[in-house]
Amino acid sequence: MDLFFYLASGVAVVATLMALTRLNAVHSLLYMVVSLLSVALIFFVLGAPYLAALQAIVYAGAIMVLFVFVIMLLNQGPQAVAVERQWLSPQTWVGPSILAGVLFVEMVLLLRGDPAWLPGQRVIGPKEVSLALFGPYILVVELASLLLLAGLIAAYHLGRREVDTSHGAGGR
Repeated sequence: MDLFFYLASGVAVVATLMALTRLNAVHSLLYMVVSLLSVALIFFVLGAPYLAALQAIVYAGAIMVLFVFVIMLLNQGPQAVAVERQWLSPQTWVGPSILAGVLFVEMVLLLRGDPAWLPGQRVIGPKEVSLALFGPYILVVELASLLLLAGLIAAYHLGRREVDTSHGAGGR
């Protein structure tokens, strides 16, 4: 199982470096999705399938889709069609596809293997995760929730538009 761990770790490092060095935001997002999926596979190999599922659903799924929609909304304008054609070119997808293919083959090999694929290690489920998060780490969880709330409030105030009330308000 060490081979699977090191292979997924290598994919994570390469994908993260590619995400950091790409000039185009969509190319960077493709590599970031692969990086997050490889971290989910690392969790799975280490005996935490629940955390792997959370990583894949929350980060690689929901948050990355949100980033893609934001980029799609920001790239409006006359040159947007040409830029979108460039994004759809096959060379854009070669790197992320190869790395995702490595992860896919690794996951298939892991799932086809022996059910007791982690000898000597205990599988960590949702109960253990929740007991840890709401036990000794409750302060960190609450601080993270306050930080997310502050980010939500800041995003609301930065993104809202001021209503122009100088033209009269209806019934005067």
